[in-house]
Amino acid sequence: MEKQKVEIKNAALIGIGAIGTVYGKLLYEKYGPDFAVIAGGARGKRLKSNGIRFNQKIFHPRVVSPEEQNFKADLVIVCVKNDQLSEALEDLRGFVTDDTVILPLLNGVTVRDRILSIFPDNPVLYGLSIYIDAVRTADGVTNTVDGVICFGNADNTVPAPEVTAVKDFLTAAGIEASVCPDMIRTVWKKWMLNVGCNQVSAITGAPYGKMTSVETNGILFHEAMMEVVALAQAAHIDLTEQDALEYENLMSTFSPLGKTSMLQDVEARRHTEVDHFAGTVVELGGKFHVPTPVNHVLYCIIKSMEQLY
Repeated sequence: MEKQKVEIKNAALIGIGAIGTVYGKLLYEKYGPDFAVIAGGARGKRLKSNGIRFNQKIFHPRVVSPEEQNFKADLVIVCVKNDQLSEALEDLRGFVTDDTVILPLLNGVTVRDRILSIFPDNPVLYGLSIYIDAVRTADGVTNTVDGVICFGNADNTVPAPEVTAVKDFLTAAGIEASVCPDMIRTVWKKWMLNVGCNQVSAITGAPYGKMTSVETNGILFHEAMMEVVALAQAAHIDLTEQDALEYENLMSTFSPLGKTSMLQDVEARRHTEVDHFAGTVVELGGKFHVPTPVNHVLYCIIKSMEQLY
């Protein structure tokens, strides 16, 4: 049977933080009122009134609140943090039809399953953003490199119609979009980086330039990632030490003063995603009987830091 053609004519985005702002600006510039930012309450009113500050300039996308439900989206892009996901999914209900494609750009390996538990009949893709250098401060979001959105179904040897449609929609807006053949491996590999780099930066205050040039930072970075490699192998996912070493070598190509999202959260005294990094590592370690002592310590330290804000 021939697969039904999928066409995406409009999109909504929820989560206008650093990553959401970068891609939201590009989608707004291309699609105008056919692109909407979902935000309710005081935040929605503030965005409607003040716009969004990006690279020292203001832009004013269409803003729709969960209460309005006057915008049905062919594509919904989810850019919130993990601890905001449950609330965000409830806010999405009025914008999602039976055919809406959902593309999450969150960190972690449990995101797609959490979304499918709420929208079991929708096409929910795997997705993440890499190589982006966006930083969110009290004065808005700044960035110089837009990065790449990697996305797709678990196996994209032959991309599904919805995957091709999303790629066309994003590419037309000037967003570099890559359909990866094995998205489960891709998601786990990015999560491995988050577990190592984000958490070590959070407890040490190290920017990218100090992640491997300080010897003890490099040791923690490597050992935290290797616990993810051990978990992946227990789960029959193709990650190896070579993947960890690849990320360690990449640190020299990142902006030396750039900061991970978790370090930005710590500095702003915001709740971090440690439950979905070290917390998930420790949980899966119990499931697969894999020791995870480094991530156990990282989890305890970052949790303590949050309690001391």
